[in-house]
Amino acid sequence: MDRIETAAARPQGDAPAVELRGVSRRFTGGARPVVALAGIDAQVRAGRITGLIGPDAAGKTTLLRIIAGLLQADAGCITVFGRDVGREALAVQAELSYMPQRFGLYEDLSVQENLDLYADLRDLQPQERPARYAELLAMTGLRPFTGRLAGRLSGGMKQKLGVACALVRAPRLLLLDEPTVGVDPVSRQELWEIIQRFAAEAGTTVLISTSYLDEAERCDEVILLRDGHCLGQGRAAAFSDRLRGRTFLVTATGRRRRELQQALRGHPGVLDAVVQGRGVRILTDAGAGTGEPPPLGEELQVEPVPPRFEDAFIDIVTGLQAQATGPGFGAAGAAPPAAVADRTATDEVVIEVNQARRMFGQFCAVRDISFSVTRGEIFGLLGANGAGKTTTFRMLCGLLPASSGSLRVAGRDLRTAAASARERLGYMAQKFSLYRDLSVIQNLSFLASAYGLQGRRRRERLAWALDSFQLRPYRRQTAGLLPLGFQQRLSLAAALLHEPDILFLDEPTSGVDPLARREFWWRISALARQGVTVLVTTHYMEEAEYCDRLAIMADGRILAIGSPAEIKQSAADAGGGEATMEAAFIALVQGRAAAGHG
Repeated sequence: MDRIETAAARPQGDAPAVELRGVSRRFTGGARPVVALAGIDAQVRAGRITGLIGPDAAGKTTLLRIIAGLLQADAGCITVFGRDVGREALAVQAELSYMPQRFGLYEDLSVQENLDLYADLRDLQPQERPARYAELLAMTGLRPFTGRLAGRLSGGMKQKLGVACALVRAPRLLLLDEPTVGVDPVSRQELWEIIQRFAAEAGTTVLISTSYLDEAERCDEVILLRDGHCLGQGRAAAFSDRLRGRTFLVTATGRRRRELQQALRGHPGVLDAVVQGRGVRILTDAGAGTGEPPPLGEELQVEPVPPRFEDAFIDIVTGLQAQATGPGFGAAGAAPPAAVADRTATDEVVIEVNQARRMFGQFCAVRDISFSVTRGEIFGLLGANGAGKTTTFRMLCGLLPASSGSLRVAGRDLRTAAASARERLGYMAQKFSLYRDLSVIQNLSFLASAYGLQGRRRRERLAWALDSFQLRPYRRQTAGLLPLGFQQRLSLAAALLHEPDILFLDEPTSGVDPLARREFWWRISALARQGVTVLVTTHYMEEAEYCDRLAIMADGRILAIGSPAEIKQSAADAGGGEATMEAAFIALVQGRAAAGHG
């Protein structure tokens, strides 16, 4: 493949491409003013990839929009290649491309028509287009799909088309807002290869925001934001190296990892505990940073592991949270809420899928899949975008009939008793699906009525939802204005309001920060211990470790099914390399594609 052509000389060295001095921005119009940015000082060096990292409502999108000249700062100075954004916005915009979190593709236009439209907007001359299109289509793998409507592309392909449109004229500065949210690991890897290749060959400066903390380690530098404040800037390794001697892997023979995690969360000296690999990864607090773990009990095996950027993120953010408010929601010592009446996990099969197929015209979305799930089990459906996971979910929820085969949920045949089966289900959609213009309490009250909750039980369940998910301070807040993490809390509270036996979760943590993901899985593990059956899809491969069993799908088929350890081992045995869930997923999906089935 030919080297990417640059649009202009790309100065390297240490000169800043973007300089931020005292940048502040406040939003008004809601129940109370929101400080999105509070005096940000930072630099983005030319020719580098800089990551913009932070939890929900940290100010990442606001900062990108101000740099792009789409918002004005209330105070401070922003320069891009020496130009003041406030005074020379049009000149700055001529030198950058901005891809927002939900990129503005025209879904009724084809891939080629979208490229042509953005070439017109970027004033790319007709004689330059064939070579440029050839480079971008080869780089993104979209050459075979130029005639397909953008709306019919998978999520990963849409993101790659979005990047191609942003690069239709090589910019000096590329701003990417969460480009890998909601895409599978294979597509995420491909997107990063595109970004890194373009930065290396075209010398483009890239500023990218992301909620995947492992992506921070792909960046040359990171800027860490929280609540509109800059907590630090530097190499990802500089953040994690200071935690050496504070990270360990804890294992216990014959003990389930989720149970071990719950025990370690409340242990003195343990700041963080997450399921990982064959055990539980812990981060000890600063006072225990001696290289030796705190005493955890003779029955546990403890070994040191290298720190990651995610450990540093958790250490900084939870430390600031504790200073401001004391131990808060989701802290290690907190107890899980009593979400439902106790139900003991058993071998009873509550979900049974037998040779299920779903056709959309001539297109086969799900191809004769079979699996079963028992009471109290967390069962994961993993797959590339367009693999058939969401279609399978919709069939199991009784929202979409199977073209052939059978599906039974909670003892009901979905072909004949879908309505009665739905009464036993809770469902949390991939995208926030409650009423955005209603308040938190209005949404919950409406759903309570829809579920038939009345009188004392209705009052008790509404109080439970507000208190257990710490939504009471936001009960009058319009749901659409909640931060993403609180929208997730509201969605889960709504799904559990009627105390379902079975919970369906479709990409429930897409785009939320690591603290919110930990809180979420802490709750789901508690529900499973109480006998609630959970079926979940996710693109976060580390989250797959919380599942008892997994099915990995591609092209509507199940490629592998088993425990996380079994799937990782099978991929390693087949030459999949390092035994991580992400490596196993990529090996299975790419192996199928290489065999001619992709």
